[in-house]
This record gives sequence, structure tokens and C-alpha cells, in this order.
Amino acid sequence: MAGGEKKKSGGGGKKKEVKKETGLGLSFTKDENFGEWYSEVVVNGEMIEYYDISGCYILRPWAMSIWENMQTFFDAEIKKMKVKNCYFPLFVSPGVLQKEKDHIEGFAPEVAWVTKSGESDLEVPIAIRPTSETVMYPYYSKWIRGHRDLPLKLNQWCNVVRWEFSNPTPFIRSREFLWQEGHTAFATKEEADTEVLQILELYRRIYEEFLAIPVTKGRKSELEKFAGGLYTTSVEAFIPNTGRGIQGATSHCLGQNFAKMFEINFENEKGEKSMVWQNSWAYSTRTIGVMVMVHGDNKGLVLPPKVAALQVIVIPVPYKDADTQGIFDACAATVATLSDDGIRAEADLRENYSPGWKYSNWEMKGVPLRIEIGPRDLANNQVRAVRRDNGEKTDISRVFLVEQVKGMLDKIQQNLFDVAKQKRDACIEVVKTWDEFVKALGQKKLILAPWCDEEEVEKDVKTRTRGEMGAAKSLCTPFEQPELPEGYCISRRKEYEVKAKYRILYVLYNSLLSQRKYYAGTKCFASGKPAKKWTYWGRSY
Repeated sequence: MAGGEKKKSGGGGKKKEVKKETGLGLSFTKDENFGEWYSEVVVNGEMIEYYDISGCYILRPWAMSIWENMQTFFDAEIKKMKVKNCYFPLFVSPGVLQKEKDHIEGFAPEVAWVTKSGESDLEVPIAIRPTSETVMYPYYSKWIRGHRDLPLKLNQWCNVVRWEFSNPTPFIRSREFLWQEGHTAFATKEEADTEVLQILELYRRIYEEFLAIPVTKGRKSELEKFAGGLYTTSVEAFIPNTGRGIQGATSHCLGQNFAKMFEINFENEKGEKSMVWQNSWAYSTRTIGVMVMVHGDNKGLVLPPKVAALQVIVIPVPYKDADTQGIFDACAATVATLSDDGIRAEADLRENYSPGWKYSNWEMKGVPLRIEIGPRDLANNQVRAVRRDNGEKTDISRVFLVEQVKGMLDKIQQNLFDVAKQKRDACIEVVKTWDEFVKALGQKKLILAPWCDEEEVEKDVKTRTRGEMGAAKSLCTPFEQPELPEGYCISRRKEYEVKAKYRILYVLYNSLLSQRKYYAGTKCFASGKPAKKWTYWGRSY
């Protein structure tokens, strides 16, 4: 598991030597001690700073800029869908919070309460929102009266508090985090179903197009769905180094359960009273942690160009007796040229650090492309470009600077996705039996298995795999389903044909069917019952 609350000395992994010439570097490698490596990367890469309250972290500008780049994309897209931004209070009264029983039971262990004001005890404790269904929906019932008030589509960018007790980890599991949460109401289920998938596609795009992380779109099991909802869809990522899945973002159809609890009714076009259909959907700063885990290496962060605060860092490399001022001027001119074309670029002109130190520093921070300018580059009217993802070096004429740099950034973005997908796909193990499942779980695989879709069987899988590393569970049932050969089940039409032509054989067939035996087909890996779907399984964050 990644990143404990406090950095520990030692641990089970092999320590890596910090570079003597720069004083920079990581103490632990990604393969040998993932948790300590992750903790070092997010701190040394200036993503977070530890705070004096456990499970809470300071998000530094390097991390916030990534969040803002994703926010810019997503906010524009939901506005195209006529979703409007709003803001609701942080506090929830206990009466409202407890109104929806299944919902609050799902969050009860994580709800933080305010019990005092100064030295005085509050007459009624106040909860801090773990999510905002119960905050917002009493007002939906006030604002929605007739069909012309629908659809109501609201979103808020805010923080929530969930008092995690299990190993707080920066970005992945923190007690306070940033997210967006959309809450929408419709006249029909069809409208709600459509939006669920539209939002899920936006989440896929955030991960795959911006963060360069492959994800699987699918549906959660009844056991894993959002508490109080009708069904939950999600995008699921996977961390090969730890063999753990991670829920990337969720889009829920809430059905009419909350509408019933909060009396969100409307008069339809026929003058009849109806209940609305509702959705809620969210992604959080967890996305940043997934990005670090997937792309980071033993030099530090590796940032996809689309979300990086800084896409290009320009570093002067003056040798002895070189035209230092000319080199500095060329660096400034390079930054100006790139910036004028929308590329996020800066020059590191600090004279109290060597070029080697600067290389290591910006590698640690994951800047996608480094441009070096030395005496020879100045003489040849060129620059040297070094890719962070693979270390590849290329000399570029300053005449074609913008075109070449844009092309390289595109290649870096695509390569990060391709490499991540190759590593993820190499971890997928298709199993059909329990023994195969246990073996694959021990090998930290992302397991695709046929399942009977029974809740008791899923609970049994959790019980049977519970151990020091945590229990396995269903991650999602992918929308793209491999072929699942069904068990032999004689149809009624076929029954009549057999009965008419082969009376003796029919007796045999009927006997086998009465014993619930099948000639062919796919069985559930855990129960041996007829499988209904393929589902991803594994340990998760």
C-alpha cells in the first residue's frame, strides 16, 4: 500500500543513494519500496506538504495547477450540457443527514462532527459534509414544482471531509479533499441514464486524454455501489507496482430513492404528480495521486504535458569563457517564443545552481521537456531538447522551434499513455477457477473472471481472501464484455422438437435439466454456478 502518513526511516525496501553531485534524488526505488517512494515523490516534487493534522495535506502550487487544468476542461464540458455551478454550505444538520438511512449508513464511520463553539458545547452537533446529497436535496424539493423546472442540473467545486482511519495517503485517501460534485434531477429515467454515461465519458477523457492513464468504464456491483443509489458506474484504474485497482471517478444514477425521502415531486405535463429521477457524479484530487503512481519513476514525477503547470523548462549551459549573456538572452527569447504560442515555458536562470543540479531538480518535478542552450547551440542557432519520459535528446533549429516542441509534447503525452496501457494490460489475468484466481491475486494481477453476479458470493470472496494485504473485491463489470458462452439450456421450442422426434433422448435431456446440469458454458470462478458476466476483481485502494 502506498504512502503512509509519516515518512519512515528504513522499511523493507532497498535505499537508493542520493546523487552526491546535486544533493538531489530519492532514497527509495519504485519497485522495491513503493510506499516510501510515493511519499518522497509527492513531497520532493513539491506536490504536497505534510500538515500537523493527520490525514490532511497542503496542496502546493505544483499540484493545484494540475487540478486547475483538469477543472478548466471539465467545467467547460459540463456547461455545454447546461450544468450550472453553485455552492452549498459545508455543514449538515443531523436530522437531514440521517433522513436517508442507507445513505448515511454508508458514510457514518467517516462523518466528522462539530460539537463545540469556543468553550461551549453545541446544543445540537453539526456534521461536516462527506458528500452533499442530504445538503442539497431539501432545496431541490423547494425549487422543483412542475415539469418546466426540470431538468435541474447543478455542480459545485468544493471540499469534503471523510475521517479516514485506514492509512491516510496523500491524494489517495485524505481526510479532506477537493472535488466537484454534480447533482441533477430529471423527469424521466431515460434522461438520467443518458447523463450517467455522458459524465462517465468525460471522466474517461480526464484520465486517458489528460492524465495519460488507461481506465475501464463499467458498472459497480450491488455491494460496491453508492449507498442509497440505484446503480453506480465508474472508471477504474490500476497500479501495476502494487497490484491494486483504484476507483478513478463515479457517476451514479440515484433513481427515485432520494426523491422519495426528500419529497422532490413535480407536476407533469398531464397534471399528474411524479417523483424526479436523480443522478450524482464526482471526481476528486485522487486523480493526481493516480497520475503520480502510474507515471512516476526513480527520478521523481513524470507529468503529462496536458496537465503540467510547466511544459518546458529552458536551462542555460554556459561553459568557461562562453558568451554567458548571449546564452541567457537566447533562453529568454526561447521562452518568449514558446509562451507566445500557448506553450507553458520558463527559464531557470539562477546562477547559484549548476546546470546538473537544475537537470535533477526539474526531473524530480516531472517537467515534460527540458531545453538546454550552450555555446555550440548558440553558434548553430539551435537548442537541445531532452524528453522527461524516455530521456531522448534531439537538436532543434530555433527556426522550427514551436512546431518541433509541440510535436514532442504530443509524442510525450501519447507515449505516457501507451506505456501505461502496456503495463496495465500485461497485468490483466483471465481466470476461470478459484485456484487460478488465488494464484493471480498473489501475483498482484488485475483479474477478469466470470461471475454469477450474486452478492453472497462476492461477500464470500472477500471473506476467503482477507489477509494482511487486504481482501479482494469486485472492481467493476466492464461495459465491453468478452464473449461468455452460456450453459446449455434447452429452449421450450427445442423441447417440443426433441419430444416429437427423439422421445428417448428427451427423457435424458429432461433428467439432466432437472438436476441443473449443463453440457457446456461458463461457470462462476467462485461458486461454480452459471456465470452471467465478466467482472474485474482484485485488491484496491
